[in-house]
Amino acid sequence: MIKDLIVKLMEEANEEAETKGFCDTELSTNEHTRKEKTSQVEMLTADIDELTASVTVLTEEIGELSTQLSELAAAVEEATSIRSAEKKKNKETVSDAQDAQAAVEKALGVLKAFYDKAGKATALDQQPEIFDDTPYKGMGAESGGVVGMIEVIASDFARLESETSAAEAAAAKEYDSFMKDATMDKAMKTKDVEHKTEKKTNQEQALQEKKSDLAGTQKELDAAMKYYDKLKPTCVSGGSESFEDRVAQRKEEIESLQEALRILNGEDIALLQQS
Repeated sequence: MIKDLIVKLMEEANEEAETKGFCDTELSTNEHTRKEKTSQVEMLTADIDELTASVTVLTEEIGELSTQLSELAAAVEEATSIRSAEKKKNKETVSDAQDAQAAVEKALGVLKAFYDKAGKATALDQQPEIFDDTPYKGMGAESGGVVGMIEVIASDFARLESETSAAEAAAAKEYDSFMKDATMDKAMKTKDVEHKTEKKTNQEQALQEKKSDLAGTQKELDAAMKYYDKLKPTCVSGGSESFEDRVAQRKEEIESLQEALRILNGEDIALLQQS
């Protein structure tokens, strides 16, 4: 009976030692897995949050740039329309001024020839004086007044042509400068949109990959946690007695039983000798 008890205790010790070896290995591996997967989940979550924020910012920036490009296109269209109308008007004004100057010049030539030929005798003597404030009287005064008036008119048309041509040149220069700046601005903004769109596309792809990685890693972490829960009843002692304490106690018990067995065996031999 004592022998059977000793054998049973030794079998229990071997079984517990095997169980402890299994538990030590599995718990260590499982703890490493849980820590590793938890760290990966945290890193992937942080990456996802960062990528999500970046994609949101890029989306807003692309929208703002697109709006600016639309406004720039509208401004260019408006400026071009205004410039076209202004150019047409200036061209007509210059043409009219040039035609008027030619007509006035022709009329002035006719008058000068007439007065030179007629001398002081002119049909204008029959007309009322229209330049009462001139210091001249008679034919000389009237011829000088008419010619002077026509020369002033010619000067006005010449000035109109000059001012209109100058205004046209200034407007054309301003428009060309605006178009140059607008073209450069459009090219820069378009390039920026292309760059940000490409970056956004790459980040959206990376975001999907991170989400997929997170789902897989979270699944692995959940499996490790579930396995740890299965290990706890066998491998994680809920009492105050440790494995070492149980081994020591069982060892003492086996030694006591062996000692008792030796004593009993000695007594059996003594009884046989007496008989």
